[in-house]
Amino acid sequence: MCGILAVLGCIDNSQAKRSRVIELSRRLRHRGPDWSGLHCHQNCYLSHQRLAIVDPTSGDQPLYNEDKTVVVTVNGEIYNHKQLREKLKSHQFRTGSDCEVIAHLYEEYGEDFVDMLDGMFSFVLLDTRDKSFIAARDAIGITPLYIGWGLDGSVWFASEMKALSDDCEQFMSFLPGHIYSSKQGALRRWYNPPWYSEKIPSTPYDPKVLREAFEKAVFKRLMTDVPFGVLLSGGLDSSLVAAVAARQLANSEVACQWGSQLHTFCIGLKGSPDLKAAKEVADYIGTRHHEFHFTVQEGIDALEEVIYHIETYDVTTIRASTPMFLMSRKIKSLGVKMVLSGEGSDEIFGGYLYFHKAPNKEEFHEETCRKIKALHLYDCLRANKSTSAWGLEARVPFLDKEFINIAMSIDPEWKMLHGVIPGITCLRGWHFTL
Repeated sequence: MCGILAVLGCIDNSQAKRSRVIELSRRLRHRGPDWSGLHCHQNCYLSHQRLAIVDPTSGDQPLYNEDKTVVVTVNGEIYNHKQLREKLKSHQFRTGSDCEVIAHLYEEYGEDFVDMLDGMFSFVLLDTRDKSFIAARDAIGITPLYIGWGLDGSVWFASEMKALSDDCEQFMSFLPGHIYSSKQGALRRWYNPPWYSEKIPSTPYDPKVLREAFEKAVFKRLMTDVPFGVLLSGGLDSSLVAAVAARQLANSEVACQWGSQLHTFCIGLKGSPDLKAAKEVADYIGTRHHEFHFTVQEGIDALEEVIYHIETYDVTTIRASTPMFLMSRKIKSLGVKMVLSGEGSDEIFGGYLYFHKAPNKEEFHEETCRKIKALHLYDCLRANKSTSAWGLEARVPFLDKEFINIAMSIDPEWKMLHGVIPGITCLRGWHFTL
């Protein structure tokens, strides 16, 4: 997961300003320790701290179109970049980076291309021909992005608040599924799925359709040129991700590079039930499992650093981030740079305990919609920043756009404990068909 910082329209374009942008960009280097890049055009600066996952040798950023009049700095992964390149045959690509398609899509379609991207992303794009710029964030907010304003009228964008706090008069979270256009001077929502209106769906549950959508979501996230694994807690959500990844790894391109046995990772206090459950799942699906331990004191000692990286004082988020932060350091020490994780399932399927008290399917569905819309403030923030603190990228198959659309189109009666099939909720049992 990379780190980006962009400063656009500042009054000062001196060498001192360039040095200041570089200094602020270094605050994000933990997110991308592999390379640093900076593009300056008059009073606009686009910087990048790279974590090299796809095309490590030639994919350094910022990225450009053919004549370098369009510049883009990106944090994220575009899983359908090969399909998009097929639509851009008249364009010349300089790298094998999945993110380079963004510059060429802008050339071809203008500002209305963001919905074509399948992935997790935050980016800032500068068109030097008219000095206009756009910034956009993925549908759910898997990748972090913040927007700020300087006293001189400049507009700032950054992956983390620590790059904005000292130089911006005001800054805030950039809304997921939105795009900012300098031509309009405002945010507008580009992501408009049917479920966003919270209208109650009525599509019957089809286990085959849901299963295939999930398998596809996992498979596309195996796009990597570096070692990877899966975070496995032993719970249903991460176990599903690990089971599907283990099955599909043998038939994927990455198996030729890194082998066909999946690596899984778990952390906990010695003797904790999560460790036991994770080992049982790992043994059953045949992964190479790595079990890490930490003490209560080690967790307490890490709190100050955890809060610095995740940039929130929300108690629940801090509590959940601490073991993930510690585990990410261990994982990175093994040479792994990317992991799959199970965030998002509880929000989509109503897996939290209080959902059992939903009085009817209407309120059940409305609450799942609200939880998904708030993921960027809690679980996505935790998963991204806890791992990025150590230069590790987390990918979340449950938050795939296509999978969410299918899952959220199902009649919520099927997701409730007292649904059509008695006993365990029908959707929480769909994994038995895998």
